[in-house]
Amino acid sequence: MRGLFNSRSKHDYLSDALTLLTGWTREGEQIRRTLVMDDTQHAALTERVKVVADALRLRPEISRRDEETQIRVGHGDGEPLTEGEVLLAARIEDAYRAVTAS
Repeated sequence: MRGLFNSRSKHDYLSDALTLLTGWTREGEQIRRTLVMDDTQHAALTERVKVVADALRLRPEISRRDEETQIRVGHGDGEPLTEGEVLLAARIEDAYRAVTAS
């Protein structure tokens, strides 16, 4: 079930939350992030993201190129971002810090 942001106050809340996600850029109704990490860190991050995404019933796009992991969250089909998608992006940031700290 997706909770959409239809009212002005909810839109402002979403915009405020997105400003706190350093490194994430908005592309229409999706947000994306490129992370520099090695293959082992990528694998660890992917596993952590899968657990959170499954719990939120979301499917981020995660791809690997050279030494970069690219993540895209949101549907991109005209549906607005949800609180869950912004929460997933925040949890991805937490996982990124955890796998690159060691």
